[in-house]
Amino acid sequence: MTELTETMDQAVKVIKDKEGKYLTFSLAGEEYGIGILKIKEIIGMMPITIVPQTPEFVKGVINLRGKVIPVLDLRLRFSIEKSEYTERTCIIVVELKSRAANILIGIVVDSVSEVLNIKAEDIEDTPVFGTRLDTAYILGMAKMEGGVKILLDIDRVLSAKEMAVLDETA
Repeated sequence: MTELTETMDQAVKVIKDKEGKYLTFSLAGEEYGIGILKIKEIIGMMPITIVPQTPEFVKGVINLRGKVIPVLDLRLRFSIEKSEYTERTCIIVVELKSRAANILIGIVVDSVSEVLNIKAEDIEDTPVFGTRLDTAYILGMAKMEGGVKILLDIDRVLSAKEMAVLDETA
């Protein structure tokens, strides 16, 4: 009986750890969220310098106050149809943990929505879609006002190999 209690306590702790403030944004009409502590800033679209021989979802690099930051298009990373950028399109600068150190990257999103305080009881685990679909980058699903917001573990959106490419790009 104590083993079951321990397992349940661990499950509650995992869900409690997901509770907090999230910056929500839109991609192709769907709502996503990233933990606010990962967000460094939100900037409007700016000129992006293309870097040859990078994956398609890596748009290039920007010069943000003298610091070169790689930029990726989250639509393309998630295999969502490419879209023209609008006045609402922006770059969210996030801090990722890489093997070498923490790095800043910019992610292009359709629009930023709001900051939400999401309670643990409103977060469910990621549904199982089958073994061929990798959903490790999804932290959970937040049930909000009749809809669902996909909460991202931004540190897992890129594979170790892709992070190595970004480390070289920056």
